Amino acid sequence: MGSILIVVVSFGLYIIAYNTYGKYLARKIFKLNPDAKTPAHTLRDDTDYLPTKREILFGHHYTSIAGTGPIVGPAIGIIWGWVPCLIWVVLGSIFMGAVHDFGSLVISARNQGKSIGELCAQIINPRVRTLLLLITFFSLWIVIAIFGLIIALLFDMFPHSVFPVWMEIPIAMWLGYQVYKKKGNVTILAIIAVVMMYITIIIGAYFPLKMPALFGLQPLTLWVIVLFAYAYIASVMPVWKLLQPRDYINAHELFIALGLLLIGVFVAHPKIVAPAVNLHPQGAPPILPFIFVTIACGAISGFHSLVSSGTSSKQLNSEKDAQFIGYGSMLMEGVLAILVIIAVAGGIGMYLKTPDGTVLTGVSAWNYQYVSWAEASGLGAKVGAFMNGAANLLNSYGIPRNIALTIMGVFIASFAGTTLDTATRIQRYVITELATDYNIKPLATRHGATTFAIITALILAMAQGGGKGGLILWPLFGTINQLLAGLALLVITVYLLKNKKPTGYTLYPMIFMILMTGWAMIKNINIFCDGHQWHLFVIGIIVLALNIWMVIEAIVSWGAIKKSQKSLTNVDDRIG
Repeated sequence: MGSILIVVVSFGLYIIAYNTYGKYLARKIFKLNPDAKTPAHTLRDDTDYLPTKREILFGHHYTSIAGTGPIVGPAIGIIWGWVPCLIWVVLGSIFMGAVHDFGSLVISARNQGKSIGELCAQIINPRVRTLLLLITFFSLWIVIAIFGLIIALLFDMFPHSVFPVWMEIPIAMWLGYQVYKKKGNVTILAIIAVVMMYITIIIGAYFPLKMPALFGLQPLTLWVIVLFAYAYIASVMPVWKLLQPRDYINAHELFIALGLLLIGVFVAHPKIVAPAVNLHPQGAPPILPFIFVTIACGAISGFHSLVSSGTSSKQLNSEKDAQFIGYGSMLMEGVLAILVIIAVAGGIGMYLKTPDGTVLTGVSAWNYQYVSWAEASGLGAKVGAFMNGAANLLNSYGIPRNIALTIMGVFIASFAGTTLDTATRIQRYVITELATDYNIKPLATRHGATTFAIITALILAMAQGGGKGGLILWPLFGTINQLLAGLALLVITVYLLKNKKPTGYTLYPMIFMILMTGWAMIKNINIFCDGHQWHLFVIGIIVLALNIWMVIEAIVSWGAIKKSQKSLTNVDDRIG
């Protein structure tokens, strides 16, 4: 199948799905009510709760869920072949990921904007709430550590991206001030902000900034410290000052990047050089179940439920916006994942220059990049495969290679930054909820909870020295993240059951995700044990035990609900 045909068919399926399956869920299953008051209005505080125009909230939500996940995951998973990769991204996002994100957003918006963990107390029982909050804490702990490290590595590998990424902060704060304080025209101001952003990209392409070693600390370590300091500040600021406007700019940046890649696909129409199916790559784990945890964002990701219920539900202006923001954003993330598949399956074969100066094309370029699982799973290889493939697509119609690489570097780093401070903000909510429950007063405050989130993540990122700790945790992150997706679907399913709605739309995806990711977790635990990676082994055992406990609690709750509903039916029959 040619690259153009892949794009046309996949995008066509997404458009059909949004206007059929998505609308059916919105109207018949969740029955969105445009007259319902959302938490953004009833609990408005202009810090976390704030009614937001749907296009602005779409930008925040989309950039928060996207991050580097739909880039890194497909860039690794394609080692098993582009066909299984593509099938999982398309079908997973339509029938699992979009339903998961949409459902999490709706039930949170109908319950004071509470997190998916907090909702467990109402929907299942208080014990399950604590269990899910603990699983969420572990997931976010690893997310913050990993994404802080990823941005640090990007800055170190691609110093051309440093200036534009940091300049986005003052540009975003200017945009937020003009929109919320001066009541300026959002469209015009956004255009100005994006133009300013791309001017900084051109400057960065010609003036790379390298972090020097200072005070005996290596550049990578210094970047991690600086990034965590930034995450602290960004996550405690009111959302309108930085989070929303920066994400709005990032959304435009993303659409521009998607447009540039799409033009490259149609101009270059690269030949797919990756194998269609490759079941036994050298040194790789089995395709089943690992493809479902390696490719998370772009198909389904538990982190999305934390964004939907953690920040987006608190800014939802109207229930009628939930399909566009929840279901639509996940499909758009699938669009990004598909273009990544094209870039690494075809774009990389257009041109690849090795460190010794040899130029490779076609299958030779692919084999060089993906010779084994060890090569394909390294962070440099993940980012490098996409960066090279994407730069080739942009270069095919005249964009200079150095500028193309800078555009893509800024694109990746900006989205990783969005994930970093959004995850930190959500972790603050989780820690605050747990600290309030157990009366740990110092951690129940905004700054206390954020400080704890940052310090624990910094320790984890630095655990192996030189900032490698978070990178080693990536396989465990993928599995925990997907277990969280299954558990979020479980909560949504019980919600539908309690409200006497059809449950199959979330029940079957939930069963699939819990089985596949539980299987992967058990295999990971065995790998960690064999490799004497005891910190990973312990975390894996704890999370798996929490997961099993929560499923048992949910099954008991399910039986109680069904029994209660049956009893009410029998009473009604007798009365009748």
